[in-house]
Amino acid sequence: MTQALDVQAVDAYLQHHLEGYKGPLEAEKFAIGQSNPTFLLRTPKAQYVLRRKPEGVLLKSAHAVDREYRVQRALADSNVPVPRMHLLCEDDSVIGSAFYVMQHLPGRIFMEPAMQGETARTRAAVMDEMNRVLAELHMVDIDAVGLSDFGPPGNYFERQIARWTKQYRASETQTIPVMDQLITELEQQIPEDDGQRTLVHGDYRIDNLMFEQDGTRCIGVLDWELSTIGHPYADLAAVIMQWQMPPGKEGRGLAGVDRESLGLPSDQAFIDAYCSKRGLAGIDNFGFYLGFTFFRMAGILQGVYKRALDGNASDPARAQKFGNYVPMFAQHAVAALRSTV
Repeated sequence: MTQALDVQAVDAYLQHHLEGYKGPLEAEKFAIGQSNPTFLLRTPKAQYVLRRKPEGVLLKSAHAVDREYRVQRALADSNVPVPRMHLLCEDDSVIGSAFYVMQHLPGRIFMEPAMQGETARTRAAVMDEMNRVLAELHMVDIDAVGLSDFGPPGNYFERQIARWTKQYRASETQTIPVMDQLITELEQQIPEDDGQRTLVHGDYRIDNLMFEQDGTRCIGVLDWELSTIGHPYADLAAVIMQWQMPPGKEGRGLAGVDRESLGLPSDQAFIDAYCSKRGLAGIDNFGFYLGFTFFRMAGILQGVYKRALDGNASDPARAQKFGNYVPMFAQHAVAALRSTV
C-alpha cells in the first residue's frame, strides 16, 4: 500500500540514524507526486520530508530515490537551491522499499504557471527566477560536484528515446497508433550531438519548484527522479511543453491565456532569456526538443496508468485518468516535430 507509511518503523530507524532526531513522530502524505510517494514527518521540535519508492513490481530503473538523494546532496553548495539531505535508507526491510529523508522547506509551490491570485509583477519575477535557476542548473560543473558519472556518454536524445520507448512498451496496455508513429519519427530526426553535456533535471516545471513564502526567490528544486547527465534543451523544452497545455488544475498550462496582461513571458521570450544567461546565440530546430518532451511525458503517463491498473499507483483515482492523456501528448509531439517555436 503506497498510501500508508509504517510510522513506527520510520521512527525507530530515525532514532538510530538521524542525529538530533527525537520523536514521537506523525506522518502525512502529500497529495502531489504520482511517482514516489512523499510524506511530511512531524515531531514536536522539527519537520522533515520522506520520499520512498512505491511498493510492488516496478519498471527497471524507475523510482530511483537513491539518485534523487545523490544529486541533491551533490548540489548542496551550488547555485541551484535544493533541500538539505539527511539520510538515505536502501534497506527494503525497514518500510518495504528504499527511502530518503530531507529538510522540510517552509515555502510555497505554484501548482500552475498562470499563478492565479498573484500580481503581474510577481508572476514576471517568478518566471525570471525560474529561468535563472534553469540556466544555473545547466552551468553546474559536473566534475567539481562529483556528478560526471551520473549519466552515460553519447547522444542523450538517442539514449532517452530508446529508454522511454522501452519503458512505454513495458507498460503498454493497448495499441496507440499515433504513439507508434511518433516513436518512428523521433528516431529519424535525432540531431547530431552538439557537445553539450550538462546536469539535467528531467521534469523541470513550475510545480517542481519551491519559492519563499512571501517572495519570489526559489528556495528549492524538487523531484529529481529523472535527473541525469544529458542535454540541457530537454529541460528548457519541458517548460514550454507545460505551457502548451490547457490552463487550470488538470492541464496546468497557458494555452489561450493572455500572457502579456498577466506579466507572463511568451515561449520565445523565455527561450531568449535562457540563451542570454548561458551566452548562447539561439537554438535551432527547437520543435524536435519539444516533441521529445511530449513523447517522454506520454511514456511517463502510460507508466502511471499501468501502475493504477496494477494497484500500486500513488494516487490511484487520478492515475486512472492519465491513460486518456497518452494519445493527446503523442499528437502534440508529432505536431511539434513538424513545426518550430
